[in-house]
Amino acid sequence: MAVGHIFTQILNNEGFNGLYLGLTPALTRSVLYGGLRLGLYEPSKFVCEMAFGSTNTLLKIVAGGFAGSFATVLTNPAEVLKVCLQMNSGTKVGAISQMHKIVSEEGITALWKGVGPAMARAAALTASQMATYDESKQVLTRWTSLEEGFSLHLMSSTVAGIASTLVTSPMDMIKTRLMLQRKSNHRNYKNGFHCAYQSVIV
Repeated sequence: MAVGHIFTQILNNEGFNGLYLGLTPALTRSVLYGGLRLGLYEPSKFVCEMAFGSTNTLLKIVAGGFAGSFATVLTNPAEVLKVCLQMNSGTKVGAISQMHKIVSEEGITALWKGVGPAMARAAALTASQMATYDESKQVLTRWTSLEEGFSLHLMSSTVAGIASTLVTSPMDMIKTRLMLQRKSNHRNYKNGFHCAYQSVIV
């Protein structure tokens, strides 16, 4: 289904506010997750440099993976709330009420549904994004006439964005499916690997 069709359908059925369902937890997660993920990358890279005496591509990937996965563990409840509010468009409940409903019906651990694939996604996102950005800057500086400035950052960011999106799209799909399934004795997916397997063979 095309993005334009879904956009029009939401506007017709739910109005303009339908495009902003889950905004509160989304903003909360964005501030905490973005700050932690990006803020921890440089310190993690510095620790790797101190420990191994180098900051090669592999160590940049490790530093990015740690920063992303740690930030995800702390902010996963906000992501679960956001997804649930976006999918339950017929109900007029806020983020706090939705959280209370999830905890009372499924237990507090339900706020960490899909945390495994989410950590894998965040680790892959941060690792591929930050490492690719750093390496792209070095390559572009070495092999082109670009110098430190807007053009260099734009080109490096574009390469990093494409790389990270290609790497994380499958994990994002798995994470979302796990977060949306309710806790019961007849769950569709047992874990992230089972979800990936079922998605591929069906």
